[in-house]
Amino acid sequence: MKTGIIGATGWLGSALGAGLLSRGIVQPGDLVLLNRSGPRPDYHGHADVIWARDVADLVAQSEVVVVSVRPEDWPGLDLRAAGRLVISFMAGVEAATLATCGGRIVRAMPNAAAEIGVSYSPFWAAEGVTEAERDTVRRLLSAIGTTDELEAEAQIDLMTALPGSGAAYPALMAVAMAGFMRAQGVADAIAWRAAEAAVIGGARLLEGRITEAPALLAAYRDYRGTTAAGLDAAESAGFSRAIEAALDAAADKARRMARGKA
Repeated sequence: MKTGIIGATGWLGSALGAGLLSRGIVQPGDLVLLNRSGPRPDYHGHADVIWARDVADLVAQSEVVVVSVRPEDWPGLDLRAAGRLVISFMAGVEAATLATCGGRIVRAMPNAAAEIGVSYSPFWAAEGVTEAERDTVRRLLSAIGTTDELEAEAQIDLMTALPGSGAAYPALMAVAMAGFMRAQGVADAIAWRAAEAAVIGGARLLEGRITEAPALLAAYRDYRGTTAAGLDAAESAGFSRAIEAALDAAADKARRMARGKA
């Protein structure tokens, strides 16, 4: 299936293109690309991909069109994609707006982990998208990680806020943790390694078993050791409320973008 990527050398578009090619999901001759800077002689090790002249040319050569540009760039695309499956990676551009292009609309929300092939990229499909096309979406998104189909378009805003944030919240924790260590006189390099051990090493213990997180917290609290004291202090300081507030603010931002009030 010929697949076009608008924004093919951007962060997510490039990750998708690389994944599709490296996994053999799309052959180079079936990958149609467009970016602002123009064709490149080498695209992730392939010289035989197709570079479109403009948006209309990409649509003409593609059965599936992936829109991987910033939301503010959407109006300037003037996309006309009647009869095409259109997959949008844009936050805050609703299906009703996307549908003006004439295509069958899917909204997906990858995150920065697409770059290393481990993005969680949930999607929502509008009316008219067939089961076969849903399978196509799953196959394309498998190039950058895993996916689930959402029940309602409104849930895309929530996914923008949580998995769509990528490494942002772990990075925020790491900065705070390393900052605490440095304030206590720990050398800079060691402070960062200590933060990495907590943020990265700790996360690996939960990989594939995230639903066990409540039981893990309960075990730490039952032990009544140093970590329990830290957990109690974090909750008393409003840790959970702060996370909820952050996600609520991010989701609200996505909703306001859709209303043109961002």
